[in-house]
Amino acid sequence: MEVASSPAPPLDGTTLTFQIKEVQSDSVPRSFYEYDKDGLVISPPELAEDDLESSTSQSQSSSSPSQPSTPLYPLPPTPRQNLVLPEDLKTPDNHVERDPRLIRLTGVHPFNVEAPLKDLYDEGFLTTKDLHYVRNHGPVPQVLDSEVLDWEFTVEGMVEHPIKLTLRQLIQDYEQVTYPITLVCAGNRRKEQNVVRKTKGFSWGAAGLSTALWTGVSLGDLLSRAVPKRGAKYVCFEGADKLPNGYYGTSVKLNWAMDSERGMMVSYKMNGEILHPDHGKPLRIVIPGQIGGRSVKWLKRIIVTAAPSDNWYHIYDNRVLPTMISPEASADVPDTWKDERYAIYDLNTNSATCYPAHNERVSLAEETYTFKGYAYAGGGKRVTRLEVTLDQGKTWLLANISYPEDRYRNAPDGETLYGGKVDLTWREASFCWCFWDLSLPLSALQNAKDVLIRAMDDSMMVQPRDMYWSVLGMMNNPWYRVVIHKDAHSNSLWFEHPTQPALLPGGWMERVKKEGGNLTNGFWGEKVSGDESETVAEEPAKEICMMDPAALSREISLEEFRAHDGEEEPWFIVNGQVYDGTKFLEGHPGGAASIINAAAQDISEEFLAIHSENAKAMMPSYHIGYLPPSSLSLLNSPSSPSSSSGSSSPSPLFLHPKKWLHASLSQKTKVSSDTKIFSFSLSSPSQAIGLPVGQHLLVRLRDPVSREAIIRAYTPLSPGSQTGTLDLLVKIYYDSPSMSGGKMTQALDSLPLGHPVEFKGPVGKFEYLSAGKCALNGKERQVKKFIMVCAGSGITPIFQVLRAVLAEPIGPECLVLDGNRVEEDILCKPALDKMAAENPDRCKVLYSLSRPEASWTGRKGRMDKSFFEQEVGAPEEKGRTMVLVCGPHGLERLVEETLRGLGWGEEDVVFF
Repeated sequence: MEVASSPAPPLDGTTLTFQIKEVQSDSVPRSFYEYDKDGLVISPPELAEDDLESSTSQSQSSSSPSQPSTPLYPLPPTPRQNLVLPEDLKTPDNHVERDPRLIRLTGVHPFNVEAPLKDLYDEGFLTTKDLHYVRNHGPVPQVLDSEVLDWEFTVEGMVEHPIKLTLRQLIQDYEQVTYPITLVCAGNRRKEQNVVRKTKGFSWGAAGLSTALWTGVSLGDLLSRAVPKRGAKYVCFEGADKLPNGYYGTSVKLNWAMDSERGMMVSYKMNGEILHPDHGKPLRIVIPGQIGGRSVKWLKRIIVTAAPSDNWYHIYDNRVLPTMISPEASADVPDTWKDERYAIYDLNTNSATCYPAHNERVSLAEETYTFKGYAYAGGGKRVTRLEVTLDQGKTWLLANISYPEDRYRNAPDGETLYGGKVDLTWREASFCWCFWDLSLPLSALQNAKDVLIRAMDDSMMVQPRDMYWSVLGMMNNPWYRVVIHKDAHSNSLWFEHPTQPALLPGGWMERVKKEGGNLTNGFWGEKVSGDESETVAEEPAKEICMMDPAALSREISLEEFRAHDGEEEPWFIVNGQVYDGTKFLEGHPGGAASIINAAAQDISEEFLAIHSENAKAMMPSYHIGYLPPSSLSLLNSPSSPSSSSGSSSPSPLFLHPKKWLHASLSQKTKVSSDTKIFSFSLSSPSQAIGLPVGQHLLVRLRDPVSREAIIRAYTPLSPGSQTGTLDLLVKIYYDSPSMSGGKMTQALDSLPLGHPVEFKGPVGKFEYLSAGKCALNGKERQVKKFIMVCAGSGITPIFQVLRAVLAEPIGPECLVLDGNRVEEDILCKPALDKMAAENPDRCKVLYSLSRPEASWTGRKGRMDKSFFEQEVGAPEEKGRTMVLVCGPHGLERLVEETLRGLGWGEEDVVFF
């Protein structure tokens, strides 16, 4: 047969074709790539054809047509021709072609994916680029095919002879090798940990691993030419992927890099093709036997050092911290993060069951069923046994194991594959996954509750029975358990895996947890004698329709949409639908500025993250049409003038009403047991925050598990004129046994120092101008007295206005009513007391505690209706007194109901 296809562009940019031909050879399978020099051969005019040998592995000696066609070793399956997917068009990765079967673990971007477990297993020993897992921290660098051979990288640091090479020179001057290597993400199987308790990582399933044939140059050969100096102990790698905390980088020990048995390489081909952009095009490090996070992609620098890498991603990623460190506590242990004892290098032994697949059914009419799966070990160790139990570990059965990697050791002397020598005959190390299988009688399965497996490596290290939970959720490798269910109606069995990846529902762990089972009770959450806990029914999610059926057929052009970017008729987009905010400029709780700042923007993420179900239910009234997907992609492209994300060069003011801008977390100051001041460094020491008095800003983080946006409004403790830094006073709502805590506050608390956080603003309907003059929804008014009501961290906007008012020699009177539970909860109390003492004629602060200690001499009790009737009363001079309120919803409702009954008008009571 002959089939024309085009799996990847050639390096010189010409049109690529290759032929799939029938070949009979000891070392070549029947369906096999045979590339011509205009295909995957890298042979531009500057290079001789043998500079980048492309033949995909014909043995140097021909074989007789009468010989069997079974190859000596596996070769990759046929790759697919993919396209840029629609969801990637509006991201910085709009140049990357991808397989739609891949499961996205962190939303649309950055691209972090794994294949469906069944599909991964079915591809066999070698994984195509289409289904190979991907771990990206940010945008994929774009490298044109014409630029590949001129890609430069360096070998520098503690070396006698620093090297600067192009990929062309690397190919010309060094011996090429080709090895099969399995790469595994340290987060493989993390979803299981996240079900038990959320970690700071997103939810990998059991397919966070893949195997490919990698071609390149031995890292040891490269370092030998550079000659490391005395005292050098580490090799650091740095990629070209620019991220919020610098370029991605990490390190390994120098003696490992120099050891040919470790097999580390600088690679430029994957399965005979130039590297796919997601996998490091055009050059990457590949480190066998270690976690994938050490195999740096888009390689630019190799630095020999005396100490481990100080790169942010080396320190704050790929570590297994002690299990007692919680996500909340992890933010306050910088020395622990830097402790190299907790850094992960070699993989641990792990395994999974692939067949039966999740929810697969088997008829009891069958006699046997063959269980199948994979196993791997780390550091070159070999998996030596795979054991299966049907009685939860009382007895075990030994499964069969096959090692496809060993077939490469049979390659003839001098064999080349994709231009690199295939020479594994001398190597003892094992760097690939292996496969196991075991046929079990259906009668035995029918009498069992589950099937559990465990693997052992050649150092006799065996997978543990129980999970070792850690804050990053890495290296999860307890026994893999598949639950067996009996279906009498269909006379069959069906099987349930532990979890499904990402946010996909399913798995016995989620089911058991929802039913009230304790997943850490040592019995996989099953109820045991004396355990009478009740099941917990999960409340179904509400579906809110935000569209007007009459508007669904109206297509709005990008030009028409962009024309509505001002104050008079602001249009905005949520989920591809266009809304006209004009009618809500007066009534929006956040003020007209919130809508005006959204004009001509796609605000889907922040709208859905902030607004209530009631607000979403109002949206059909404002729905006017839709923007076509092609126009939406242009609107959201990084180069779009209306793009609402990204950073800009430093300007005099930090905040921008239509752009999310980064500031780095620089300090945390503990104020009380549950409150901290979070300080952020701005782009420049001379840059002012730029927040008007009385307004607030939006803060955006990503949920560490789902990667969904968490957006909340805060009023900084810092005045808007402060330069260089921004301080947020935040009360942290921690998880409790009976209630989930605050997503944003716990996420902020778990951030390590140096981590970027996004800000946008200002927003808000109230602004204090000066000398008692303020503006509400843009309308100015003169105020003689402010009554300020707050509770807990609601003090921050009150404090901001109070400080500005009292900073003026003449201005309004201020009465502050501050309610809390205990004295420790009173935030900013020394500053409030000082302002009251310095301005006795203009400022009075009244505290009220609902649970005071015996030593408290102030007011006791809640701020209830009688409290406000007594302390606030009816308005003395209508229109000249304004009430400012910030606190829990219950307090705000109480204030509103009480003051309305006392005769206060709607325009006189402002809720922040």
